[in-house]
Amino acid sequence: MPQSDAIWTDKDYVENLRSKFIVFDGPDGSGKSTQRERFGERLEALGGEVVHCKDPGGTDFGNMIRSILLDHDLTNMDVRCETFLFMASRAQLVGEKVKPALEAGKTVLCDRFISSTCAYQVAAGYDMKRVLELGQYAVEDVWPDLTLILDVPIELGFERTGRQPKHAGKNRSRHAGQGMLLDDVQTDAMEARPLDFHRKVRETMRTLPETYPRKVMIVDGSGDADAVHEEVWQVVARAFQ
Repeated sequence: MPQSDAIWTDKDYVENLRSKFIVFDGPDGSGKSTQRERFGERLEALGGEVVHCKDPGGTDFGNMIRSILLDHDLTNMDVRCETFLFMASRAQLVGEKVKPALEAGKTVLCDRFISSTCAYQVAAGYDMKRVLELGQYAVEDVWPDLTLILDVPIELGFERTGRQPKHAGKNRSRHAGQGMLLDDVQTDAMEARPLDFHRKVRETMRTLPETYPRKVMIVDGSGDADAVHEEVWQVVARAFQ
């Protein structure tokens, strides 16, 4: 397993990750939530103060927006409206939770962020530049200090979640947008997207180190949870050297 040139001590992790905003992202089934939780637990055990966030949602207003996106028929919703709703949820999350936590010296760990909108919307044929411009308006200067992409083959991700990838799907236009960012989206909605769409999502995420406005690092998420956690632990140290 790759090692950092200068391995941090336990104290280094606590001190160097104060006021850092780290996002865990990746295709469905990549293990991002598991790795975020494990990273946070380990950092807290060392004495770090950790705030966990979920995107979209994570605040009262954000959860109301999440409910709109999850519980209503969005067939006739313009993709721009959908994107505005996701960004509105993030604006509230940043203003209410992320920024105050960072100012208090805490480490913020978030499940998904603007990186996900980039991947899913670009895979659906929309312009990344526009997504990033809107993201800039929503979060201003509070971008993640580091985004970790847990990269797995799409077939493995589906296997982990118990979903069945298809080479063609029903209701393709209905599920062309960002609904897949909701981890509690109905299984049939996820399966409705053709396999090629999910491959494009993964491919776009793999390009984010070159296109995203802040640091992005790719981590192989295909191993067992323990091995991936150790790799994430070392990658974070390398990212902030």
